[in-house]
Amino acid sequence: MKTVTKMEDFMKQMVGVYSLKFCSILLCLATFLVMFMLRNRNLLEHKNNFFSIQRVTTDPPTLQDFCTFKPLSPADALEEQRILDSIAWPEAPLPPAPPSFEQTSDPAHSNFSILPRRGGGEWRVGDHLEVLIKLHDFQGQAKKTGGDFLVAGLHSKSLGAGVAGRVVDHLNGSYSAVFPLLWEGDAQVEVIFVHPREGVTFLQRLNKEQPGRVPLTALFQSGSHSESTLCSVCLRPTSRLQCNFTDLRTGEPWFCYKPQNLSCDTRRASSKRIYTPRLKNGEEKLFQGGINMKVYINASGSDSVTVLPPREGKTRFTGNKEKSEVSGYYYQGLWRALDGTVVRQFKDSSTISQCLKGKMVHMYGDSTIRQWFEYLDASLPGAKQFDLGSSKQAGPLMMSDSANNFLVTFRCHGPPLRFGTFPTSQMRYIANELDLLSGGPNTVVVIGIWSHFSTFPIELYIRRLQNIRRAVLRLLARAPETLVVIRTGNLKALNLYQTITNSDWFSSQRNKVLRAIFKGVNVQLIDAWEMVLAHHLPHSLHPQPPIIENMINVLFSYMCPKK
Repeated sequence: MKTVTKMEDFMKQMVGVYSLKFCSILLCLATFLVMFMLRNRNLLEHKNNFFSIQRVTTDPPTLQDFCTFKPLSPADALEEQRILDSIAWPEAPLPPAPPSFEQTSDPAHSNFSILPRRGGGEWRVGDHLEVLIKLHDFQGQAKKTGGDFLVAGLHSKSLGAGVAGRVVDHLNGSYSAVFPLLWEGDAQVEVIFVHPREGVTFLQRLNKEQPGRVPLTALFQSGSHSESTLCSVCLRPTSRLQCNFTDLRTGEPWFCYKPQNLSCDTRRASSKRIYTPRLKNGEEKLFQGGINMKVYINASGSDSVTVLPPREGKTRFTGNKEKSEVSGYYYQGLWRALDGTVVRQFKDSSTISQCLKGKMVHMYGDSTIRQWFEYLDASLPGAKQFDLGSSKQAGPLMMSDSANNFLVTFRCHGPPLRFGTFPTSQMRYIANELDLLSGGPNTVVVIGIWSHFSTFPIELYIRRLQNIRRAVLRLLARAPETLVVIRTGNLKALNLYQTITNSDWFSSQRNKVLRAIFKGVNVQLIDAWEMVLAHHLPHSLHPQPPIIENMINVLFSYMCPKK
């Protein structure tokens, strides 16, 4: 029981760290640094204590389709099946070997047309614009099946305006894209063909046959001797023993092949190896930039309309969280939310610092959340970032401003992580980190977790989010005034490597999962997918500064709403 007593004392100290009521920010920082060093020392000295959360064994796990998942409760299992059913993609037969490329969808032979307004007349603010998309193959023949992946946006570069469209698959080779008309003036339709049906089928099969295909490794070291082995939740069964690093509190699985001459408890660092996609039987033809991947489809007639003011007696749409099919839109380069939130502008360090004053903001997730931390660091010359001796990719990172009494931190989520080399002592699960927070009206939690799960079966992502949701609910139960904000995934530039490892289709599916998991939970969503799709700038994994600035404005508008 000696370890338990130490952990109880440690948790009391940590609660002190996360409470701004009883200590000044300088004292908080000093305590945080001491606890950081002690905690990392404990991780090396006590592999089985409460905070290391590691169960090291050489027993090989039970594998199902090469992947080991945490057992689910009946309720979680039912929810998982409902989610899987809701995101099921139209089934397509396996393509022949080699694929009949000429019979796949060809954006150059395809087209879209703007349908007349229902009831006739001119287009007005408040109407819905509908576009009919007809796909044809490389031989010019009309497609008869659905399952292709398309996205659409409505833009006006002259007005700095844009909104994402909702694409509907009619499963017969035709699709509809629907846009709410939200501004007066010109509006141009853009339809992007992302992947053919056969490409989506290939990506689905790839995640079943080659899950976790980007090699992730662990460095085991004792003295001058070191060995590296592969790690995953999807280790193929061999005669080799496996180290089980399953998290004791959350049950999140993680395994590494046991090094030949070292024990499991000598794990020191994690990293990734170079991955080279190896496709066969002409499969690479399904993913050709400029031909059938991220290609604009042309209009058969006009691709734009002129939108007039609202009809007499009809009020301009101001936003309703329950009725709106989109989360917001751009106008004059600024994001306008449609959930009732008034998006304020935080353009300088003074307004940003004023909003942060007296707050603790904890960011957890991948590099797209770290990008927000880096944006704030660059925008706040008066804040100081502390050198914790940690990885710049994985964190932890911390900055503070004693004059304004605020603290901002970043920490990456637990594995899988496709980062460069970083200490395994810093591999923390978001659910466990949330359980360490006391919360309160001056605590803000920001979560963004999606990109690193793309090469794994989606069940792993569902179960990770279920764990995070439980921790969020526990946090809100003990501190209901805590603000929790969750960032969705976004579109990105695609080449063959990016598609095989991180396609927009993978991100779209995981966004659907995230929305389903957190539906009805008292959290705020920042729809990064729509904020990238609705903007005229090129898609990027790490969106360009104007988009990030708008995301930060939304975040800070939740933190400091207009009174």
